[in-house]
Amino acid sequence: MKTLKHYSIIVLLLTFVGCNISPKPIDYGNDGCHFCKMTIVDKVHAAEVVTKKGKVYKFDATECMINFMDEFDTFTIKLYLSNNYLEPEALIDATESTFLISENIPSPMGAFLSAFKTKTEAETKQAEKGGTLYSWEELLAHFKD
Repeated sequence: MKTLKHYSIIVLLLTFVGCNISPKPIDYGNDGCHFCKMTIVDKVHAAEVVTKKGKVYKFDATECMINFMDEFDTFTIKLYLSNNYLEPEALIDATESTFLISENIPSPMGAFLSAFKTKTEAETKQAEKGGTLYSWEELLAHFKD
């Protein structure tokens, strides 16, 4: 009976520990991009994917994350995250973000792609820097072309 109790406690602990599906902080200057293998140093363009099993993949740019998506069945991904251009190091839900492609805002891989938490913030930056706005779905279609 005592052994059964111990096993039950272990199973409960593993269940709670194993189900922690959340982003992990990017160690800028040390972590490498899972797609292009460059060291992640840009604090406004980095991105991250978290699978439903809790595995985290880090990228130096949202365009690397999008290119990496071809290696996954989209049903295995829980979170797509991009750094908020206006708040360096802050990861935001890429699927709900607005993106700006502007040749006046360089990004690590040369796609000139930046993420914004709100459409209003993106429109303000677009008025200043020029470029084209995209939703997540529009951005994925743009990169498939």
